[in-house]
Amino acid sequence: MNRCPITYEPCKGKYSKTGLAKLSPRLTELVDLPFTAQEQRREAASRATKTSIQGVQPKLSARLSVKSSSLEIVDIKGTFILKPQSDIFREVPENEDVTMKMAKILGIDVPLTGLVFSKDGSLSYFIKRFDRYGTNKKKHLEDFAQLTNNTRETKYNWSMEKLIPVIDSNCTFPLIEKRKLFRRMLFCFLIGNEDMHLKNFSLIMHDNIIELSPAYDLLNSTISMERATEEFALPLAGKKRKITRKDLVTYFGMDWLRLTGKTIESEIQNIKDKKSDLESLIHISFLTKEMKEKYLELMSNRYERLME
Repeated sequence: MNRCPITYEPCKGKYSKTGLAKLSPRLTELVDLPFTAQEQRREAASRATKTSIQGVQPKLSARLSVKSSSLEIVDIKGTFILKPQSDIFREVPENEDVTMKMAKILGIDVPLTGLVFSKDGSLSYFIKRFDRYGTNKKKHLEDFAQLTNNTRETKYNWSMEKLIPVIDSNCTFPLIEKRKLFRRMLFCFLIGNEDMHLKNFSLIMHDNIIELSPAYDLLNSTISMERATEEFALPLAGKKRKITRKDLVTYFGMDWLRLTGKTIESEIQNIKDKKSDLESLIHISFLTKEMKEKYLELMSNRYERLME
């Protein structure tokens, strides 16, 4: 019995009916991407000047064709982003997908994500674009680098504390968004995501409301990089490593975000209550046994530091 790379549930074929239905209720099968992982990386490099989807990790724009039962690579009007296997870091698609699913368990808003097979048998990660709707319509979206007049080159030149005025001055309901930010930062600490720079936070507008966009680019970068020495991309209390519960809860949650003790305790309790669910998801993920063990070990250590 196989597991569906979109839902992780047992299935007879490559994908479950539930998994396919998440892409489209009219989809009955999904053919493999017609590129190897290496070919996808080449495609991403060749199309980089034609799209706004750029960055260190190779990315491709795609749209679903129900008629051909496939995800088609496109330059414009894409509704999905594809990320193939990296030739530098290990198991990034599998890592990012399980991490995004873990975020959802903790109540973090995330788009539809999953894994799809390529013609060489490798898995590529997909995420549905949350800034697209209707027929090629776009929601207004700005990342925190844009909002603070930073660039890709200066996206690390900021601090966690300096994110707060951005929320206060732009969001419709700042207190709600600050609680969301607190939850995301607890999660990033918990799962070893040390690469949450300014371009990995965004504000989105819909129905005349400005709020934090759904989360994206969440993964355990610590185990992928293997020699990671930092815990946060943006310093907190002037440091990027040896982050403590006091730094996260008292300093950031209470002193800077101005969250109530009741709110903070609720967020901590939620993380504590969902521990076994997060561990179970890692166990059934598409990571190798070695990477699962590394993920679980890191998360166990972070749980101890967060709950001490």
